[in-house]
Amino acid sequence: MDVVVTSGSGLEQQIRVGRHQLVSDEPVEFGGADGGPSPYELLAAALGSCTSMTLRLYARVKGWPLQRVIVTIRHDKIYARDCAECETREGRIDRLEREIVLEGPLEEAQKERLLEIAERCPVHRTLTREMQLVTRLKNP
Repeated sequence: MDVVVTSGSGLEQQIRVGRHQLVSDEPVEFGGADGGPSPYELLAAALGSCTSMTLRLYARVKGWPLQRVIVTIRHDKIYARDCAECETREGRIDRLEREIVLEGPLEEAQKERLLEIAERCPVHRTLTREMQLVTRLKNP
């Protein structure tokens, strides 16, 4: 899968994902024109949508009466020293907080299991495990 991002005017970015077109930008207070979600908002959207899809698929396979999933993601930068479970001890780190609402007549045990399954969504796994990011310069 290729995602192609082309800069527009100012900080606006034109994003092509297969046949889909998106726009990303920064808020006015950060020098953008607020023409679309920021890169961090897109990252949060990826995590939220992956979480919801994963839970819907799991509930469907199990035959559970999950009617709707609402996932809220908050991104913040916190001081590493304020994070007891983090390895990094200095500077600031990114923190994503995920809140999940499960609608439907689910039993408590089903809700608990779905909360465990949320930790297994592919985007969650990508964000929490070792990753290699390779950057190359390509001539036009």
